[in-house]
Amino acid sequence: MRILHILDHSLPLHSGYTFRTRAILKAQVARGWDIAGVTGPRHPGNADLSRETIDGLDFFRTVPPRKGPPVIGELLEIAAFAHRIAEVARDFRPDILHAHSPVLNALAALRARAVTGVPLLYEIRAFWEDAAVGNGTGREGSARYRLTRMAETHAVRRADAVAVICQGLKDDLVARGIAPDHIMLSPNGVDLNVFGDPLPPDPALVRDHGLEGADTIGFIGSFYDYEGLDDLIAAMPALVARRPAAKLILVGGGPMEAALRAQAAASPVAERIAFIGRVPHDQVDRWYSVIDVLAYPRKHMRLTDLVTPLKPIEAMAQRRLVAASDVGGHRELIRDGDTGSLFAPDDPPAIAAALAALFEDRSGWEARRTRARRFVEAERNWSSNISRYAPVYQRLITATALEPSWSRSPPAKA
Repeated sequence: MRILHILDHSLPLHSGYTFRTRAILKAQVARGWDIAGVTGPRHPGNADLSRETIDGLDFFRTVPPRKGPPVIGELLEIAAFAHRIAEVARDFRPDILHAHSPVLNALAALRARAVTGVPLLYEIRAFWEDAAVGNGTGREGSARYRLTRMAETHAVRRADAVAVICQGLKDDLVARGIAPDHIMLSPNGVDLNVFGDPLPPDPALVRDHGLEGADTIGFIGSFYDYEGLDDLIAAMPALVARRPAAKLILVGGGPMEAALRAQAAASPVAERIAFIGRVPHDQVDRWYSVIDVLAYPRKHMRLTDLVTPLKPIEAMAQRRLVAASDVGGHRELIRDGDTGSLFAPDDPPAIAAALAALFEDRSGWEARRTRARRFVEAERNWSSNISRYAPVYQRLITATALEPSWSRSPPAKA
């Protein structure tokens, strides 16, 4: 089977998006499938390269079109990307076009499908309009928000099949009138062959950051507003009052970093809050090794209610305790009191109370870590999750073969 993945960006960039992509592509290669990716005009460095092989994976690049005003600029990007997808497809000759959000990729893939006849699976990791609200670049209910939502619904209706990463996204699409059997679930997961063996506490990190005897709380990821890290910092004075050895470790960076550093510096427990900065991906497990509890205080909004994050799954794979806000995306991953702890969102006192309670009773820690790890092994392991695509791919290939109007040979020119 030959699959062409249609992507916003890819390796060598490091992000949750590229790590999920890498996991999917690597798992499909392991099944013996032929895989390639084509990235859109927004991938950095497109103008300099037409093709790259990174970590054994082939990626074709798209030259960005000329700039345009809002809407016109996006239409130019869609046209350029559609042309490039069709161009790559003529050489690679895929059986499936597998487009990944955002919706611009799906719209470009729909155009490419029209000229190649190759069936299209569109995979949604988050709705673009809600991601923009969460990132602070959009406003819910605005004209742009409504237009993007309409484009998303249009793409979902036109695609031959749709994949989503969690039940929340599926429920939202069904509420828009999309047939449930048109949508498959492809949940976030981890590659346990790469990220599955927890390290013992790293003595150098413990020594260099004064973690001997500390109750360590941590966050590893991107510093976006919706992650609620301001609430976590605001919870620290109350937590330190109950647990004087508490120390917060923030690993990563992002748009909110400057504001969070300023907030932490003004905190009465500033010395108990440490910013580590970004670390190479192959060093992340060292930081997991020295953190007792990973905290995910996401704010309550559509994005966090609908979308499951990847980081709590990584933490559970590393046998770390997880405490998270009680929003829909977390409830799909964490069973409160069983595989993790849930606390009220947007509520620093609730965060402090939940974290203090964990440190005050460690008797069930090992059993909880084991249950969480088993959940990841059974339900969030890429080596098994990847099998969900096979029947959908095969159904689309069979339907294409039976439908004369979808003949793939020879493909038309873009």
